[in-house]
Amino acid sequence: MYNGFMGKFPWFFSFTLGAPLLMIISFYFLTYEYPSQSVTVRNTPPILSYQTLKIEKSFSPSFSIDTREADARPLLIQKYLSKYNSPLEPYSQIIVNISDKYYLDYRLLVAIAQQESNLCKKIPENSHNCWGFGIYGDKVTRFDNYPQAIETVAKALKRNYIEKGLDTPEKIMAKYTPPSLEKGGPWAKAVSQFFEDLE
Repeated sequence: MYNGFMGKFPWFFSFTLGAPLLMIISFYFLTYEYPSQSVTVRNTPPILSYQTLKIEKSFSPSFSIDTREADARPLLIQKYLSKYNSPLEPYSQIIVNISDKYYLDYRLLVAIAQQESNLCKKIPENSHNCWGFGIYGDKVTRFDNYPQAIETVAKALKRNYIEKGLDTPEKIMAKYTPPSLEKGGPWAKAVSQFFEDLE
């Protein structure tokens, strides 16, 4: 009988002491708070909108997802230029970058190009001048390529117009194309309409 009890004693001992110990360890791990972890996700393709978005979800462990400047502007410009088969289409990103460089509305260069040259489809030969910039009668300002033209026109708009308070299509028109002012402002109306189309 003694041998029978002693044979069962290890099982009895391990159950009576092991079960509470296992419960204590389990309780400790269930209530333990893991340190917060953060994961940063960056959007590569420019989709959504030109804003910084922050989405947070809290659970244990917690994750913070931060999307950086999902910029839709180059895509909007590209789609618009593609719709009209414009030779400016490959330069959509450059248009946005240079507009940002000179603190211009990203639509301004495209809207003026639409009004002045049907988005570069009606320009003096080999001029790359889609903006009617420096074209008076027989005088034609020519550029070596579209990026050079975009840079020059944007810089001129910033220095000669925006910085002098000419910051709307109506105010720009008065200096950029005065004859349109005398006709009731069709230039400004068209540019404003193109702004809306690019929204």
